Amino acid sequence: MDRPTGVEPALDATLEASLLLSAGVPGAVSSACGLVDGRPMVEFRVDPTSHAGALSEAAGRKIADAARQALRLRVPLVGVISSSGADVFEGVAALHGWGIAARALVACSGIVPVALAVTGPAVSGPALLLGLADLVSMTPDAFAYVSGPDAVAGWTGARFSARELGGAAVHSRTTGLATFLADDDEGALAVLHQALSYLPDHNDIEAPDWTTDDTAKRETPELRELLPSSANGSYDVRRLIEAVADDGRLLELRARWAPNLVTAFVTIGGHPVGVVANQPQSVAGTLDIEASQKGARFVGLCDAFNLPILTLVDTPGFFPGKDLEWRGMIRHGAQLAFAYAEATVPRVCLITRKSFGGAYIVMDCKAMGNDLCFAWPSAEVAVMGAKGATAILHRREDAETQARLEADYAVQLLTPYVAAERGYVDAVIDPAETRICVLRALDHLTAKRESLAGRPHANGPL
Repeated sequence: MDRPTGVEPALDATLEASLLLSAGVPGAVSSACGLVDGRPMVEFRVDPTSHAGALSEAAGRKIADAARQALRLRVPLVGVISSSGADVFEGVAALHGWGIAARALVACSGIVPVALAVTGPAVSGPALLLGLADLVSMTPDAFAYVSGPDAVAGWTGARFSARELGGAAVHSRTTGLATFLADDDEGALAVLHQALSYLPDHNDIEAPDWTTDDTAKRETPELRELLPSSANGSYDVRRLIEAVADDGRLLELRARWAPNLVTAFVTIGGHPVGVVANQPQSVAGTLDIEASQKGARFVGLCDAFNLPILTLVDTPGFFPGKDLEWRGMIRHGAQLAFAYAEATVPRVCLITRKSFGGAYIVMDCKAMGNDLCFAWPSAEVAVMGAKGATAILHRREDAETQARLEADYAVQLLTPYVAAERGYVDAVIDPAETRICVLRALDHLTAKRESLAGRPHANGPL
């Protein structure tokens, strides 16, 4: 029997024991439910060979039906998109179709994971579907934009190719839309499935445990040598994450965007965990608009799907600059604070070196509601560093006096013990015991439950 119009043969190969959904509906979209590595999922695919992947009203409805099916079954929704946009031959009906699809994806948000792979164009309105997904992967052939090169040239006079305007490199480095980059279509789906393996099928259950031979009592003596001798020296925080994680394994999200903040999935003691970490290798680990957005989005993802959060702090504060302030540093910095304050999952914080000023607050301090906070003996917790504080408090003193006062300030106030005396740090730990302490803390917090406020939704900064 002939395959129904719009159903791609490749879709059947993606899912084991797949069942086609709405197979007789014509158009560029095909969908099915089935298993990936034994895990149930719903998948839809936009076929670029069918009318250039243009989304008709029927195609939009089919995406919406796939999303509703994922919601009913309480399983992840995975999509593969290569579309030239809404079908211009259908006019407003096509717009109505992708609007229905968008609403259906929003209904999935925070209930079942939504992951989209872009393997070609994602143009105009349908491109906005990517912004609604939890995870997005892109291939070298992919590009996405709302207004295309011709529209940009007409309005601004500047000319760009499709990939210069919205290629995978742009969305991985500049916009943060792409969570992952992949070499090909198969890789784009594989990395999404890998990321989904850290998440539960839906928000009412916890993520499945992983099998590991890594012992819970493994010490990390290499972390004693992690920090450079200079207070301003840099190091790669991923070495710390690898030391704490099972088998040294991590999956970094949005690795090329806002590199001053690392967000990653790991397992610790077999339990999936989300990690947020300042990266001293990039602008000294300071926080800017993009890093705040990146962190807030990741914290929200972990909180939605019951992943404990480990926050690794080493930052001198927010990056200063007129441009950042004018672009809304206050508003975007508040996004990170809001995300942490709203999170109800188990949260462990570790301060390794600097934790100053407002950045101390937004990086999940005790006031933001972390459950347990550890610090290394090298941690510096204060409003600002010794040099800046001395310059303000003793600006009229001579250089020799200022140097002495700066040294006194560092000895008396730039230690974790002052914060520990006030209960802002629960324990000052040996770096060699970092994994043991973190794992013990997460085990202790397994039974944590919080009552949510009775409101339709919060009105956080956007």
